[in-house]
Amino acid sequence: MRVLLVSTYELGHQPLHLASPAGVLRRAGHEVRCVDLSVESWSEELVQWSQAAAFSVPMHTAMRLAIAASQQLRERRPGIALCFYGLYAALGADPEVRKAADEFIAGEYEPALLAWVDRTDSSLKQQGSHTGVTALPRSSPGVTTGMARGGLGVPDREGMPGLERYARLLVGGEERLAGYVEASHGCSHRCRHCPVPVVYDGRTRLVGVDAVCADVERLVAMGAEHVTFGDPDFLNGRHHALRVVRAVHGSHPGLTFDFTAKVEHILRNRGIFAEMAASGCLFVVSAFESTNDEILSILDKGHTVKDAARAVAILREHGIEPRPSFVPFTPWTMMQDMVDLVDFVEGNDLVPNVDPVQYGIRLLVPPGSLLLSTPALAGRLGCFDAERLGYTWEAGDPALDDLQSRLAGIAARAASADEPIAVTFEEMRRVVLGAAGSRDPRQLARQPRGSEPQQLSWAQVQAAGRPRLSEAWFCCAEPMDGQLSASSSLCVGEPLAVPAGTPAPEAHG
Repeated sequence: MRVLLVSTYELGHQPLHLASPAGVLRRAGHEVRCVDLSVESWSEELVQWSQAAAFSVPMHTAMRLAIAASQQLRERRPGIALCFYGLYAALGADPEVRKAADEFIAGEYEPALLAWVDRTDSSLKQQGSHTGVTALPRSSPGVTTGMARGGLGVPDREGMPGLERYARLLVGGEERLAGYVEASHGCSHRCRHCPVPVVYDGRTRLVGVDAVCADVERLVAMGAEHVTFGDPDFLNGRHHALRVVRAVHGSHPGLTFDFTAKVEHILRNRGIFAEMAASGCLFVVSAFESTNDEILSILDKGHTVKDAARAVAILREHGIEPRPSFVPFTPWTMMQDMVDLVDFVEGNDLVPNVDPVQYGIRLLVPPGSLLLSTPALAGRLGCFDAERLGYTWEAGDPALDDLQSRLAGIAARAASADEPIAVTFEEMRRVVLGAAGSRDPRQLARQPRGSEPQQLSWAQVQAAGRPRLSEAWFCCAEPMDGQLSASSSLCVGEPLAVPAGTPAPEAHG
């Protein structure tokens, strides 16, 4: 069967969630073509070639863009079989979202995706429609959640755009091609604002060391000099992570890497970071989320603000840079929390380490979120917004809505202008202090501690030793205007119709 796998957004890296199912489907005898709408267009020939299309939706941004793309695909090919697979396919339980496709597969999707393709192929053959597509009966309403993941083989990256089309490592004034792999799926924790526990319920699934190493081998052959381990938390399985790092480093001693880990895992595993650094670890992404301990408790993050500062010190003790992510705007945020946030960032010398978009992120509460069962949301939650795929909520202080909008606007403008991060942070700090009522001109004008002088460019920041990827870390944020306008066309020269007037970014941890 001819299957088109479609990605709309995977944080700026070559989509693993196309490569993995492509390998499974091809080994089962199906014809597969892949298209990544974040960097390329899909042609009329590709649309007509496909007998079924499956959209990868590993995050909120991808889900919103995929809904728009699938609608246009179905308009051009009425009756084509459509499937959404990945973490955010769980939203298919909502009746409105359900209209976007025939099948929704969350969790460990490969076995269920293969089964769906096999069933669709069988139905088409029975209808004598192997050269075209006829309308197929939908499966029963709901979402398939797969958990078995064994013997899937190595991801197949054949026919995908080269690594030069994606985010690169910026370090020491240089740009290096970067790849992306995963050594595990799911998470053993249940942070209430995160989409992972909604699907995995505290479970993890490991990817075999040999499979990870084989995928890394292929990325290196494509030119990768750096690899991101994109697991929700690389240290969920400490021993597995070490086995993977040792095997990869043994085969490619010059390869550098980064990974994501919770603050509590950084504290608990501080003894491994000397080896991680020696094996090529440059930075660790960690969801600090807030500088208010009460909010951290509501989110069930498992750490305090002091713990976050300790995590920074542990990583830097071994020459590894922390790259924190935040969700500053929540229903419980007060103006002083924003002042505390900018103070924490500059006080811990994190100005160059935090992407400016992080300061304007607003908490997303999608259907099924564990936050919906917490008493802390009582009286603060509004109705479900089908376009934004989340519930509305109001800030405790209405002035925070204006501040959030201003910070998001500054971040978007700075990104489009490639503005030095110290300049952006200083402007944001002045806006935050002004909103909080500070009128002391010395306070408003002082240079942030630990940041580079304002005239430094990004290249100079990197020369100072702050490695990062060239793609801002959006996590599960709503699509920014730039992402929407940059989405590729359904057919060459024909723009993809995506939601207009994108609201400010919202995110999970």
